[in-house]
Amino acid sequence: PGSATSGANSNFIQVLIITLKMKSVIVATLIGSAAAFAPASQVSRGTALNAKKGGPSLKYVPCISTDDLPAPGSATSGVAGGLAICIAVDSKGAVYALGDKCPPVNQPLSFGKVSDDGCIADPVLGTKFSLKTGEVVSWCPTGLGKLVGGIFDPVGVPTYPVKAKGKTVEVQVDVNYKANFEAEYWSGVLDAQGKANGKYY
Repeated sequence: PGSATSGANSNFIQVLIITLKMKSVIVATLIGSAAAFAPASQVSRGTALNAKKGGPSLKYVPCISTDDLPAPGSATSGVAGGLAICIAVDSKGAVYALGDKCPPVNQPLSFGKVSDDGCIADPVLGTKFSLKTGEVVSWCPTGLGKLVGGIFDPVGVPTYPVKAKGKTVEVQVDVNYKANFEAEYWSGVLDAQGKANGKYY
């Protein structure tokens, strides 16, 4: 009987150690993922490619069909002008358009729940964003949210004007935003390989 008890204790301890190791790996992975999206200071790049950036151009562009509008109290995702958009409908049927990337780790806001207080909640960390302004109402209040959100300053999400036009929901976005972002990206890649004007150092 004594050896059976010590064997059971040994198995229990092994299972406990494995469980603690798995939890440690999960927490480390979440923190590492969140750190990848931490705000960094932007370095100005003076390259020839930056001269080709266009100014902002706000236009209403199609995002989703009116048939794809979610039920009141929920949200769905769409794309407008190359930007990921969260289309949310409050309990009264009002439609809102917000950026579909939730800070601090950029999971889709469209997976969130729309509440009666005019907010949408991040499905993972629990952050609540105002449907009207995109500002943070409650920053990372859940257990995991407090752990990850404590590393970052609260940041809201962009909001966009939205309207129905025929059978389409249109969102007003800067149609040059994606091209301007990519111009910055490509100039950085080219600078890493040589000068942006095609010459090498």
